[in-house]
Amino acid sequence: MARVRGKVAIVTGGASGIGRGCAERLAAEGAQVVVTDIQDALGEEVAAQLNAHDGVREAGGGAVYMSHDVTDEERWQSLVEEVESRLKGLHVLVNNAGIGIGGSIVEMPLADWQRQQAINLDGVFLGVKHSIPAMVRSGSGSIINMSSVAGLKGAANLAAYNATKGGVRLFTKGVALECAEKRWPVRVNSVHPGIIDTPIWTKVNAEYFTEGENALDVEVMAEEGVPTGKAGYPVDIANGVLFLASDESSYVTGTELVIDGGLSA
Repeated sequence: MARVRGKVAIVTGGASGIGRGCAERLAAEGAQVVVTDIQDALGEEVAAQLNAHDGVREAGGGAVYMSHDVTDEERWQSLVEEVESRLKGLHVLVNNAGIGIGGSIVEMPLADWQRQQAINLDGVFLGVKHSIPAMVRSGSGSIINMSSVAGLKGAANLAAYNATKGGVRLFTKGVALECAEKRWPVRVNSVHPGIIDTPIWTKVNAEYFTEGENALDVEVMAEEGVPTGKAGYPVDIANGVLFLASDESSYVTGTELVIDGGLSA
């Protein structure tokens, strides 16, 4: 218990899926978690549930929700300022917010390419840019950028998504080395989930739906494509994020943590 007690953490895209799992895990281990999203009702619900949870309170954790579009630089600036003012510091950033747009690269509209880049890559850049100075002021920091196995290996009809997640991976390494070179007390790592059972599968391109269904069958996908035959769950990713957020990983920076049931092996 209390592996991140006293730390203040921002989790983007924290209203559902992996982001929610990370917020729950960090709060349960004592962090003050700032859940951010554009899904305001869900985000408020997550924060309220965490604050009402006996285990979270016993660990010294808690949560607040702040509405946040990760592509808006002015909002990033005001968000970090508000976090520092209200919670007296910033120690952890989980750059989790993201979308997935697939389809043939020769048919993809430029607007879809740019929207995916803006959320998945620009949003990560902006979070890093504005969080590092706050973490330096706080005396320590851990930035965890959510990539994907799609940032390690290519896939047909996912080239645009590959570009964003591969960009996150190498961006992470470059920033980690800059922080190290300048002796800033900030570590930067990426996490690479495989097939994880989250609501994102209800939002993929319509052409991937099976007639009569409103989502892909994640368990079938995992059984056919993952060496272990099983899908992962948000808590599996959150456990890795917790390690990287905690002082247990104090000598870990510039690397990637792959959590995929062997999919990329």
